[in-house]
Amino acid sequence: MVFALQFVTVVFVCVLGMYNVIPTPLVIAVIVVITALAWFITRREWRPVRALARVVNRWDGQSPDPGLLRVEQLSAHTDADVASLTRGLHGFAVRLANYNQRERNFTRDASHELRSPLTVIKMSVDMLAEEEGLSDFGSRSVRRIKRATREMEVLVEALLVLAREADSPMDDRHFIVNDVLQEELEAAREMLSGRPIELLLEEPARFALQGSPQALSVLCWQLIRNASQQTEQGRVVISVLPGMISVRNHAEVLETGHAHSPPVENVDRHGFELAIAQRISDRFAWSLELQTLPGRENVASIRFPHPLPAEVAEAGV
Repeated sequence: MVFALQFVTVVFVCVLGMYNVIPTPLVIAVIVVITALAWFITRREWRPVRALARVVNRWDGQSPDPGLLRVEQLSAHTDADVASLTRGLHGFAVRLANYNQRERNFTRDASHELRSPLTVIKMSVDMLAEEEGLSDFGSRSVRRIKRATREMEVLVEALLVLAREADSPMDDRHFIVNDVLQEELEAAREMLSGRPIELLLEEPARFALQGSPQALSVLCWQLIRNASQQTEQGRVVISVLPGMISVRNHAEVLETGHAHSPPVENVDRHGFELAIAQRISDRFAWSLELQTLPGRENVASIRFPHPLPAEVAEAGV
């Protein structure tokens, strides 16, 4: 409507100028004034839309705040369409926040409930392993139960990490990456006991991070477990490079030239371990990259955007 009135007025003034009813300078002045008024009115009408756009740009989808999208916070001159859009966005934000909270509560409660039976199983298996006269079959069964229990413990820890609030104090600590990996490798070697797979740790670099050591521990465990599942015989190498960690599997090549590893097309690139690893890396803004290199070698790389010198964590300790 504003632009239509502007157009009609400009045409009318131009016609008057053509017939010398009004002088040319006055025609130009009227056009300038009308254009400025149209711009001012349009800018004023679009002010609520711009305000809503700024709120949406600042909106965090991971932890949405429905209070930012209340209609009461808009200008009193907001028209019905913008108000309707704001109410719709507010309702969506409320549903999304409730869903995130329900998922977080369920994950936390389920994880806590699983801890007690896992502790009982772990203690019972340790006592059974010390039993005298246990057969070879019984010993193998005990080792399998211990491995499964360890995997369940890591899964519970992963769920608890994902269930925590983003601003949890446990997620804001200084720690040395190399120390976390050394502890994980000890548990991983126990998990791979009896399998012809060697775990190696290469440390060309040493650095620290500010975040959750538990989250990094769970993330590396998932990648090591996934690499071990892709290798029947060989070695899994974990390398600490400047600002990154890589986990790669080297399948042992037989005399026939075939490797003890599943074909590339059968590699599960979207397994449960990688799904958990991807969620943790997204949560803490750690870039996770997956590659398949020639020779059936799978490489998982974690890049950290803000690595710190190891002395920072050592000074904090």
